[in-house]
Amino acid sequence: MKKLVIFLYSAAAIGSMNAQTLIQAYKNRADMVSQTNITTNLQDFSNLGIKTTGSVNNANALTWIKNKYISYGYSASQIVEDPFTFGSTSSKNLVITKTGTVYPNKYVIICGHFDSINGPGVNDNGSGTSIILEAARILRNVPTEYSIKFIHFSGEEQGLRGSSHYVNNVAYQNGTRVLDIKLVFNLDQVGGVMGNNNNTVYCDQDMAGPTSNNAASATITQELRNCTALYSPLQTAVDPAENTDYIPFERKGEVITGFFERIRSSSPHTANDTFANTDPVYIYKIGKATVGALQHFAVATSTSSIILDTKETASNHSIESVSIFPNPAKDIVNIEFPDKSIKDFTFEITDISGKLLMKKNNETAINVSGLAEGAYIGIITSDGQKAVRKILIER
Repeated sequence: MKKLVIFLYSAAAIGSMNAQTLIQAYKNRADMVSQTNITTNLQDFSNLGIKTTGSVNNANALTWIKNKYISYGYSASQIVEDPFTFGSTSSKNLVITKTGTVYPNKYVIICGHFDSINGPGVNDNGSGTSIILEAARILRNVPTEYSIKFIHFSGEEQGLRGSSHYVNNVAYQNGTRVLDIKLVFNLDQVGGVMGNNNNTVYCDQDMAGPTSNNAASATITQELRNCTALYSPLQTAVDPAENTDYIPFERKGEVITGFFERIRSSSPHTANDTFANTDPVYIYKIGKATVGALQHFAVATSTSSIILDTKETASNHSIESVSIFPNPAKDIVNIEFPDKSIKDFTFEITDISGKLLMKKNNETAINVSGLAEGAYIGIITSDGQKAVRKILIER
């Protein structure tokens, strides 16, 4: 789809033109987004294979996502499988509900699809899936005034089948609106391409369809841009709404916005939509913006002591701050810990399938000249903690 850029501002410019201000508790939670979790989730998503709607791999992907929510502590009563059929194909959406404290019957929906065609779909849409999972992990125990629905749609690639089913049979029944929706926030194809200058993300705005919801979409899209400036290092531009899972909601008059990569990858819908052809750091940054924006939209508590798990977070971030450079690399990969007290560690390099290729102990300059050009996984382990990074070798 041809892109129409309406605005492009730096973070500083956005900050100077709006009434939104940084909320430290929101930033603290946005900073809890883990590069290791993002990278690991993308790998796991890739390993599930081609997730064509109705296939065994598609069902396995739904089970994998569901098990992630269970591991975060979401209860069975919060997790609903939403089955649908079209033609001879059957599949399921997955809907997780976190109840609001003030407006329990009004919902902020954050959504993205997990099905793919012709490839594992790591960009389209393992990227969005991994971010939604991180947002759900971080915000599970954070009180929000509005309820949040984390929705993973199937059937997007076959014509928005899962989201159309949900809108027409769950949100609306017999044409009557039964779900009070504040807004729909969609993430689709936010994977980028490693090596690009991925410093900008598109914020999707409703510019077509029923005109009654266009002004409200413009307002929340500006708020999304503001949150991106406040809680991430990314710049933003405005993009017309894509043909993705918020469209069935938009056609009913609901208010929509979303994220989409600025420099569009050519990999989606091909066998090349793999982990090797994404930029996990870009996805991580969009994850920070997402967590900040979702708190704003759902009005999270501003008490910074309400977090997921202080012990886990502090532990993760002591090693999460490790730097691996240069990346892409040719002959030497350097490891640098801002926490200089970390001396005892192991560094492993595996291929994308997880096969161990190299293991070093306490070395900060790693000779990788024997590795062929391509994408690899670097795993740093220290004192029971682990950091996972994608490493690109160029020749």
